[in-house]
Amino acid sequence: MFTGMIEDVGTVETLERGGDGARLRIATPLGSQIAPGDSVALNGVCLTATGANDAGFSAEAMNETLRVTSLGSLQPGDRVNLELALRADDRLGGHIVQGHADGIAEVEETSEDGFARRLRIGLEPRLAGLAVERGSIALHGVSLTVSALGEDWLEVSLVPETIERTNLGDAGPGTRLNVECDLIGKYVRRLMAPLTASSED
Repeated sequence: MFTGMIEDVGTVETLERGGDGARLRIATPLGSQIAPGDSVALNGVCLTATGANDAGFSAEAMNETLRVTSLGSLQPGDRVNLELALRADDRLGGHIVQGHADGIAEVEETSEDGFARRLRIGLEPRLAGLAVERGSIALHGVSLTVSALGEDWLEVSLVPETIERTNLGDAGPGTRLNVECDLIGKYVRRLMAPLTASSED
């Protein structure tokens, strides 16, 4: 489990794709805190470290992960948001994030709003139905608050700290972001589905 509070922005050193998936090597000082088998969120996607040293770590992404996330479009040199798994004695500074992306969304536009930057994100209906205004959402693993919401879009506001400490500061129109909707909302929707269906009969 994660919280959406990014601990470092690492760099993709190598990425090898094959029929069985992709193998990545990420440069980050967090490598000294990672052991093989540990979970690491990379752009909001939970991966298992296969090796690590002080300079970084290695991980593998299976084909299903490449299909439903933006990891398949990474290139050497790309900057990636990193978060280590939550420890029981850590602060829950963001919200509950599993590292299980629900899909990919694209930045439609950006605008400056004082010291903040607003991002408008286009959403497919399946994801838009899981977003709540003033609720939480994770974009590329960053815990954010939904500041505005439409039928097929949402907006978030980035404070200077988020712009500086994550790769969302690089996001512009056309940037594809991994989206993880709020876990509680997903369970509520699933539990309510039979009741909603019966009321429509």
